[in-house]
Amino acid sequence: MDIRQLARGTVEWDRIERVMRTLADHYDREVVRVEFLEANNWLSTPCVVDDDLFVKLVSRQNTLVHTLLTTGRNVGAVAAGTGRFFDRFDTPLEMVEHEYEATQRMREIGLNVPKPLDAFEANGLGVLVMEYLPEFRTLESVSDETLARLAPELFEMLATLHDHDLAHGDIRAENVLLCNDSLYFIDATCVHEDRVSETTAYDLACALAVLEPRIGARQAVEAAASVYGPGELLAARRFLEFVRLRPDHEFDSTHLRSELEKAAELHRT
Repeated sequence: MDIRQLARGTVEWDRIERVMRTLADHYDREVVRVEFLEANNWLSTPCVVDDDLFVKLVSRQNTLVHTLLTTGRNVGAVAAGTGRFFDRFDTPLEMVEHEYEATQRMREIGLNVPKPLDAFEANGLGVLVMEYLPEFRTLESVSDETLARLAPELFEMLATLHDHDLAHGDIRAENVLLCNDSLYFIDATCVHEDRVSETTAYDLACALAVLEPRIGARQAVEAAASVYGPGELLAARRFLEFVRLRPDHEFDSTHLRSELEKAAELHRT
């Protein structure tokens, strides 16, 4: 069994059935058809309902795993020379309510995100209901040529987020979707809202870590430098080693650091 599936755990079928009955009642449907997704995540059981609703089921175990991940990330943030800036959740309901609110805020500032529809608790599970994007690909599945073309758009989206004192907190290939030739953000995590400079730098470092293995350090940094200034580029540099320790990022931090320093110097001149 994949370690992510083991950590995520299995939600008992009778609990899922009760949640689906609640959904059917809420959306005035006599029956619903459920398709479970083999998503590469630790923190929920995702499914599609009637081909138009994307639903995440969050259990108490998912909340505990999130707490462990948050502790590790905060240790990494401290090691990178900053204070802790990731927040934890006490209950499954808090997790889904946060994602609902974060997605709504991103939508309000004009970013592409699936439309959030509902967040509630049912049978001890946090339930998040969102618009389902039926034809999408993750950045992981697009060609290198397509990824290079999309890189400036990715940083423009991040800049819009950061200009509104928001952050994503978990930029990785699985959390950026391509749908109808436009990028969409999903799965924003919880970070302190009063730590904008640090969370901006962390988002930048994560985005560069996604791009570097596919399009190279120079092209990735050039895309970032088309949107961000030298101070922000150099701030991202301090998080590269922290991001490199994450199991979902494999990249050449040495080359990225060098290109960030070159781009920052070029900006100054």
